[in-house]
Amino acid sequence: MKRFVILSLLLAASGLIAFAILPGPSASTSVELPIYSVEQREVVVSVTEQGTLESANNTEIKCRVRGDNTITFVIESGTQVEEGEILIQLETLAIEEEISERTKFFYLAQSASARSRADVERAKIAIDEYQQGLFPSELASLKKDLAVAESRLLNATNRLKHSRMMSRSEYASELEVEEREFAAKQASLNVDLIQTRMEVLEQYTQQEELVRLRGELQAAIATHEADLETALADKKRLDRALEELELCTIRAQRAGLVIYPNSQQWEEAPEIEAGATVKKDQTLLLMPDLTQMQVKVGVHESVIDRLQTGMSANVTLNRKPVAGQVSYVASVAQPAGWWTGNVVKYDSIVSLPDLSGLRPGMSAEVEVIFGRYPDALAIPANACVESSHGFVCWIKQNDQVLRRELDLGDGNEMFIVVRSGLQSGEQVILDPLTHLPEAQQEVAGAVEQASDSQFRYEDL
Repeated sequence: MKRFVILSLLLAASGLIAFAILPGPSASTSVELPIYSVEQREVVVSVTEQGTLESANNTEIKCRVRGDNTITFVIESGTQVEEGEILIQLETLAIEEEISERTKFFYLAQSASARSRADVERAKIAIDEYQQGLFPSELASLKKDLAVAESRLLNATNRLKHSRMMSRSEYASELEVEEREFAAKQASLNVDLIQTRMEVLEQYTQQEELVRLRGELQAAIATHEADLETALADKKRLDRALEELELCTIRAQRAGLVIYPNSQQWEEAPEIEAGATVKKDQTLLLMPDLTQMQVKVGVHESVIDRLQTGMSANVTLNRKPVAGQVSYVASVAQPAGWWTGNVVKYDSIVSLPDLSGLRPGMSAEVEVIFGRYPDALAIPANACVESSHGFVCWIKQNDQVLRRELDLGDGNEMFIVVRSGLQSGEQVILDPLTHLPEAQQEVAGAVEQASDSQFRYEDL
């Protein structure tokens, strides 16, 4: 059924050429039927589609500034620019305010870092001060006190001995002896106390103080490192803001043509114009390489299976023919919708040679050659009718109309290659559906059979 519909369309399209190819007066017959004398001829099978010229190598100019950015100036599409020329200017007010804030935070972080660095040095000095100054000084002071206490103990002990000796001679009273005993005992306790203080200082106080001082040093180091990281982060934020301020002015990296990204892959992006809002990594402009041009064309789904890379193509640009070659065929079709007339097409690329004067966006007509038969037996497409058993035609022979079954090959809108069923020189009747009731009956039977098959399929 599908083949019949396609053939019917071909017949309708090729009906216009019927009388253009009618034989001359030498082929006239008594029956007034349009006929065509079968002959060997060249048959070219191709598909013709409309495409758009684009560059195969586009330099993308993107937005490198974070967040939403407003365009305040953009160069006109299609302008030829020189290296260093301003292409786009983005709004800088928000970034300038951020730079002011980041500068303030950076200086505050630097101040905190300097203060914490001084705390680290002070903590280091405190450890050396204690180990080399305070501890030896305190230990020496206790040793001095111990020496004095030991001297007093010795003196009190000697006095006690003397008092006891004088008491035996009754030159000293017992009260005096008791006073000397108390003084000696007090001097002994004072010596023990100083010795205990020295032991505590050497075994505990020194270690405890060193632990505290070293802990303060580690805390000061940690605070300083945190302040350094804060200062470094603020410096990076400031540098990034300064860099983005520079990136708000986009200049051409090389001389060339500048166009807006209006092709299909950027169709959902907002228009590039003054006042438009753009985002980071969005493509703003394209600088195409005019020495590497190609044609992007959509090929109808009915013939996409025949399209292959490497096929030759005839491209017409500004009414000038250019030889091209198919370099890419999409494996997935573009979505169909009302904007495409609900026609499903596959994007394909036709590469072109290096030509001058080509610019992106130019329209092109692309004819892709599927097959070329230089010396094939061919008949017009509108001479064939699809029956329930295949394709048939009718020939005029000796004032008789005869039916012929055909084995057809490849073809285009005008001619179809005949594998078997006809010979060169035979005269086939054009548009038999119009002139032959038998042809009408053949088609009616084929349509009825196809309808019955469709109804049986739907019942299943």
